[in-house]
Amino acid sequence: MKLALLGGGGFRTPVIYRAIARGQTQTRYDDVALYDVDSGRLERIEAVLRGIDEAEGTSVPHVTTTSLEEAIDGADIVYCAIRVGGLEGRLIDEAVAIEAGAIGQETAGAGGLAFALRTVPVVTGIAEQVARRAPDALFINFTNPVGLVTEAIRRVLGDRVVGICDAPEDLCGRVARALGRESGDLWFDYFGINHLGWLRGVLHEGRDLLPELLADTERVEQIEEGALFGADWLRSIGMIPNEYLFYYDFQQRALDSMRAGNVRAQYLREQQASFYAGDGRPADSLDLWERTLSEREARYMDEAWDGRAEQRREIVLGRPPGGYGGLALGLVDALHGDGVRVRILNVANRSSLSFLDAEAVVEVPCVVGRGGIVPVAIGTVPLEMQALILAVRAAERTAIDAALSRSRRLAIKALAQHPLVPSVDVATRILDGYVAREPELREVLR
Repeated sequence: MKLALLGGGGFRTPVIYRAIARGQTQTRYDDVALYDVDSGRLERIEAVLRGIDEAEGTSVPHVTTTSLEEAIDGADIVYCAIRVGGLEGRLIDEAVAIEAGAIGQETAGAGGLAFALRTVPVVTGIAEQVARRAPDALFINFTNPVGLVTEAIRRVLGDRVVGICDAPEDLCGRVARALGRESGDLWFDYFGINHLGWLRGVLHEGRDLLPELLADTERVEQIEEGALFGADWLRSIGMIPNEYLFYYDFQQRALDSMRAGNVRAQYLREQQASFYAGDGRPADSLDLWERTLSEREARYMDEAWDGRAEQRREIVLGRPPGGYGGLALGLVDALHGDGVRVRILNVANRSSLSFLDAEAVVEVPCVVGRGGIVPVAIGTVPLEMQALILAVRAAERTAIDAALSRSRRLAIKALAQHPLVPSVDVATRILDGYVAREPELREVLR
């Protein structure tokens, strides 16, 4: 089986490579192609991969290439994890929004929409190439904002694309540990769209264990989301939100933290510049990568934990990094193995969330097996969650149309529709700031 990893010079590529090298996947990959537009980044990651080979005493047949055609020709699986505009673009996305008085974050609000405006034309072009050169390939999208980008790619590849994010399953794993249970013994009633979802129930032998957990302040606040939101708020809504709901539920607190200098893109740009500028033996490259990854994970969502850094470090100590790599490989195993598995994925709604149309991409539990990927029916969703999901999905869908039609008018409309952008005036000011500072957006919008 041939695997094409687009964005192969990206920092998380070694997570996937090491899982394959360690035999943590049932699927055998005979050919792995790592594609990136930046040959220097590919070379740096290649040194880390050689370090993994030395450490594991094995190797995975692979090539590195700056040719998209070479990477995807005949591929069976295409993983897409690209960052159009790089971390410099992300920093502009976040900084411009903060300066205008709105949340600046990679996937939530104005920052996510700006990232999408740059990204959608590129990923749809890639999807068209995949349709021609790898007509039977499964396209697994990691590229943020995952739900929006997956929905855009579906316009080209239909059901052959699925989006993945490790946040929901990581949340479920943390809850299972807090309950003293194995995740495989539980059903997690999770619903939403990417980075906008809620865990509504945790079922074991027909009994919902979540109310018991929420009632125990000490225990629930040992979970990352419990400490982040507070047990009182979780009891108020009767659910555990995805951590990205912090930007909505505690918008002013997050914005104040960002204005005080907690801008993740700034930290990542400096940290990764240091890593990619490095050199040395494969073992040294692997060691530096592991240390850099550990530091990166330890400072995840710093802006939400402003003033509570020590509390966060205690809670996240031992949190496994790079969960989406295992999720992606496990998805392929489930599609080609025996039996069925349940995974939380970003797929076309069908009738999973009854208040959304069939083509809207949702993030829900799916039954996965050789028959394909089938989202489960979620049932009734509280009105306040419906309203937020509908508002964000509307803004994201308008952003897709803006990117594909190169329309400034629709770009402003998308920004103004988003709940994290306070007004049309602010939306216009934000877009003007993006266009002035981002060459990629000047190319997209007219």
